[in-house]
Amino acid sequence: MTSPALAPLNRALLSVSDKTGLVELATALAARGVELLSTGGSAKTLRDAGLDVKDVAEITGFPEMMDGRVKTLHPMVHGGLLALRNNETHVDAMTAHGIGAIDLLVVNLYPFEAALARGADYDEMIENIDIGGPAMIRAAAKNHSFVTTIVDVEDYSALLAELDANDGQTSYAFRQRHAQIAYARTGAYDAAVSTWMAGSIGEETPRRRAFAGTLAQTLRYGENPHQQAAFYKDGSSRAGVATATQHQGKELSYNNINDTDAAFELVSEFAPEDGPAVAIIKHANPCGVARGDTLLEAYKRAFDCDRTSAFGGIIALNQTLDATTASEICNIFTEVVIAPDATEEARAIFAAKKNLRLLTTGALADPRAPQLSYRQVAGGLLVQDKDTGHITLDDLKVVTKRAPSEAELADMLFAWTVAKHVKSNAIVYVKDRATVGVGAGQMSRVDSSTIAALKAARMAEECGLPQSLAQGSVVASDAFFPFADGLLAAAEAGATAIIQPGGSMRDDDVIKAADDAGLAMVLTGMRHFRH
Repeated sequence: MTSPALAPLNRALLSVSDKTGLVELATALAARGVELLSTGGSAKTLRDAGLDVKDVAEITGFPEMMDGRVKTLHPMVHGGLLALRNNETHVDAMTAHGIGAIDLLVVNLYPFEAALARGADYDEMIENIDIGGPAMIRAAAKNHSFVTTIVDVEDYSALLAELDANDGQTSYAFRQRHAQIAYARTGAYDAAVSTWMAGSIGEETPRRRAFAGTLAQTLRYGENPHQQAAFYKDGSSRAGVATATQHQGKELSYNNINDTDAAFELVSEFAPEDGPAVAIIKHANPCGVARGDTLLEAYKRAFDCDRTSAFGGIIALNQTLDATTASEICNIFTEVVIAPDATEEARAIFAAKKNLRLLTTGALADPRAPQLSYRQVAGGLLVQDKDTGHITLDDLKVVTKRAPSEAELADMLFAWTVAKHVKSNAIVYVKDRATVGVGAGQMSRVDSSTIAALKAARMAEECGLPQSLAQGSVVASDAFFPFADGLLAAAEAGATAIIQPGGSMRDDDVIKAADDAGLAMVLTGMRHFRH
C-alpha cells in the first residue's frame, strides 16, 4: 500500500478528558472548513463556545449509554478511522454502510494517573480506566497512512502549524510521528493500569510488567559524550530530582540527575525535626554526611570528611537552605544543591554562581515508602522492592563482651544509615554524628576498610589535627565480615565499635577478634548490598 505524502483533513473527531485548548483548536479547525464530531462533555464545551458540532450519537444511531461507557465503540466510528482510502473494497463498504471517513482524531484519556496520584479508592480507579479512547487511538494510529492522531494538548499548535504549511493537509512524516506518540501514550496508560492493579490485589510478581515514562528533557549525552540520553518522569509524586523546581543554572546532565537523586535519597533518611543534616555526594557515593546543631555546622562537618572528593559534588540538605550556609557552600565549586526549600537571601547568594544549580523539592522523600526498583540486564529486567530497610536500637544485638556506650550506639545507627547508600563493599567510619571515612565499591571489604582509614588520616592532616579522624570512631559494614581481617583493619584505624549484619559462617571468629581487640560489636540481622 502506498501512503499519500499529504492527506486532506475534512472531518475530525474530538473527544477529550482534558479540555485545555479544546475550543481554540476546534475554532481553528472549523475556520479551515473541517467538520467537527464530538461526544459528551467535549461536545457541550464546543457548543457553548458557539461552534457547530455533530454528536457521535447522530452518526452511530445509538445514544451514549451506561454512564458514558459506551459511545464510540461502533463501526460508524471505527470504520471511519480504519478504512483505507485507496482500497476499493474498503471504500465500497463505507459507501454501502454510510460510513464517513474521519481524518483527524483528537483524544486524551480519562485521568487514571491523576486519580492514582491522589489515592483514589478501587472503584474510582476502575471508573477512570478509559476504554473507548485507547480503542480509537489505536485504530487511528494504525491507519496513519490517512489519519492524523493527536493525544497531547501540547501538540495542538504543532497540528495547526502543519496544516498551515501544507494547505490544510498533513504530511506522512507528521502522521507517523504522532502515531508513535499515540501508541506510546496507550502503552504508558496500560502500564499504569496494570501496575496499579498488581499492587491493589497483592500480585508481587505479575506475569508481565510494563514500565513507562514521559520525556522531561533531552540530555546532551549520557554518562559519556558518545552515549545519547534523555530523562523521563514516571508521574509519581515522590519528592526528589524529578519533582524539584530548578531556580538557576544550566540544565542538569545525566550524571547530575543520577547523583542528585542519590544525595537526596540519603539526606531524606534524616528527619529534620531531629536536627539539620547534610550529605555530599560524588559519583552516587557519599563523600561526607553529618548532622550539626545548625545547617552550617552540618555542612562543614560533612565537607571535612573528604574535602577533595567534595569538589564538584552534589550537596543535599534536609532543611531550608539559609544564607549563611549558602555563602559557605559558595567557597568551593559545587554542581548541584538540593533542599526542601531555600530562603530568598540564599537564592540571591547563589545567583552569583551561574553554573551552580539550585533545586528545591518542597519536602523530603519518605525513606519508608514502598517503591519498585529495576535494572536492565541483557535480555531482561531485574525488579525488586526499593531498599527501605530500617532498624532501631531495639533491633541491635550486642555480641561482644563489651557493650557499646550510648554515644557509640547513636553513631552506629548513623553510620548504618549512611552505609545503606554506599556502593558495596561499603565501610563507613562515623564520629559524633559525622562520617570521617568512607570506603566504597571495592571488591574486598578489607580494601574498603583501608581506603576509608586512609581518607580519615589524610583529612586529619589537611585539617591540622594531631591524629586520624577515625580515632575513637565507630564503623559500619553493609554486609557481614567474612573474615576478621576487615574488622581488624578498622580497629587498627582507631575504631572502637562496629555495626554489621552478621550471618557469616565465621561470625564466631569475627566476634572473638572483636573481643580480643576490646571492640564493642552489634549485629543488625539486615544487610544493605548496593551493587
